[in-house]
Amino acid sequence: MRKPASRADGGALMPTIIEVALNGPWGRERQPGMPITVAECVAEGIEAVDRGAGILHVHAYDPDTGRQNDDWQTYARIIEGIRARHDVIVYPTIPLAGSGYAGGVIDAAARFAHVDALGRRGLLEMVAVDPGTVNFERTEAGALGFVYLNPPDHVGEGLRLSVLHGLWPGFAIYEPGFTRAGAVRAAQHPGLPMPLYRFMFSDGFAWGFPPRARYLDAHLALLAEAAPNAVWMVAGLDVDISPLLPEAIARGGHLRVGLEDAPWGTTLTNAAWTDAAVAAIRAAGGSPATPREARGILAAAGRV
Repeated sequence: MRKPASRADGGALMPTIIEVALNGPWGRERQPGMPITVAECVAEGIEAVDRGAGILHVHAYDPDTGRQNDDWQTYARIIEGIRARHDVIVYPTIPLAGSGYAGGVIDAAARFAHVDALGRRGLLEMVAVDPGTVNFERTEAGALGFVYLNPPDHVGEGLRLSVLHGLWPGFAIYEPGFTRAGAVRAAQHPGLPMPLYRFMFSDGFAWGFPPRARYLDAHLALLAEAAPNAVWMVAGLDVDISPLLPEAIARGGHLRVGLEDAPWGTTLTNAAWTDAAVAAIRAAGGSPATPREARGILAAAGRV
């Protein structure tokens, strides 16, 4: 097991980052309580930071259609609205290519166009870059899935923009091999800020691992070989990540919660998921990282 990276030399547990993923691509038919409008995303983002979040992740929506719409101006309104109250990292998604939830399959430049526009305006500090393609099969019998597409040129475009605008890449590790692939890709971009590795677990999807401590340890063993200085966190989709929160804290990791990741149809709010993460950190004797502390933790990892 890796030495906990969030413990200082004196043995005190250093702050744990909580990232709150406010909504996701699912639409309200799958996640009825999630925020969609700019005003809703701003209000829930502010509340999450009030309760302990250090990073926020959001999907922009067209409120008339109820579908994801990755318009940079909508993201700018959300980011600026939250930052009027809290100076926090807020970063957008990229279209879930191939899913049917977020428009059709587009080329790399178009897929990251909103990231480039926001980066040029100084509104971004982080970008979602998923370093591999994966089958999104459902675990229930007879359910149809889709192929989530992340071709090499798309990964390369995300990392190019990361270097250009000085953004931390956030790698979603759906399958263990994504850690190796992400590290290989990162090494091809000199000066790249060290990516944040998010280990994705699921109950409702059949990729990767279910939320068990032994599978977290497998992820960590591979990360120690591929990117030993990287910051990491536990996350997932359609999952109750609660059993892994104390396990991740004990191993020096960080936490992502929220209505993008929560089991579909959950009655818990983003505030409740944030509170649960804070409670797990407090129970371990730690504290949730402030936005300033979150930036410091990411910056301390250096560059690739």
